[in-house]
Amino acid sequence: MTTEAWPRSARLDAPRVVDRIADITGVRLIIEGPCPGGEVGAAYVRWPDGRRSVLTAGRSRTGPLVDRARAAGVSTARHELVAHVDGVRVIVQERLPGRPPSGVTAALVAQMISVTDRLAGLLSGDPDPKPAPLHLLADGPGFCLHGPLSAYDARTARLLDWIRTVGAAGTSMIGDDLVHLDFQPGNMLVHDGRLTGVVDWDGAARGDRHFDLATLRFYLAGQAPHLTGPVDERLAGISGRRRRAYWAHLSLRQVDWSIRHHDAATVTHWLDVAEAGMTA
Repeated sequence: MTTEAWPRSARLDAPRVVDRIADITGVRLIIEGPCPGGEVGAAYVRWPDGRRSVLTAGRSRTGPLVDRARAAGVSTARHELVAHVDGVRVIVQERLPGRPPSGVTAALVAQMISVTDRLAGLLSGDPDPKPAPLHLLADGPGFCLHGPLSAYDARTARLLDWIRTVGAAGTSMIGDDLVHLDFQPGNMLVHDGRLTGVVDWDGAARGDRHFDLATLRFYLAGQAPHLTGPVDERLAGISGRRRRAYWAHLSLRQVDWSIRHHDAATVTHWLDVAEAGMTA
């Protein structure tokens, strides 16, 4: 195992960002506290008029995609303010009801599957963009880095070899659906068992909604494997090549992130999940 210090993604410095927003826009937001969960961080804030919102880093270009999802019946947060703060784009968005689930249930999985149905074909009338990259042969922009897997240990190096072999058959995702790209229970809000919001659309793109189902399947395999059945039924309808490509991307993403941000036990856990999918 290498001790090389791989780059980590910076967490949101909410007090500094709030001060800079006041300097740039004249709007003084009051921090109420950190949002639960999340890898990069978000904070609850209050406007001068008493409205409550969420401050997070993100890409402003996803705002119109979030609006499309909301128009299709998916509960998403409106972007209320966007600012460029010291090289980082930050967003203040509507605060939705509910909290991240404390555990995953069959009812939540069913509701998440229903969300992907609502996103089907939403972007079919738009001009064709470049296909969304899966980063199977080269590093992604701050995530899906190949170097950590190559250097960490023999298991991660073997996983990377498999990822690159899968990538030789294609490295992009195509389709006309709106794809969340990090569609896992931690990015859901629930209240009394009902899904009240889908958050963290920073990676949203045009592609194949089955990718979101594959993402859900990957996280369920690690957190609630007894609930994978309904997702497997949906994924059975796509080709083995697509399933392998999506699994390879998710394996790269999660194992790389775990190496750079978590402990050895977390790396081993997600390696076990990734390897089970390699041989399935």
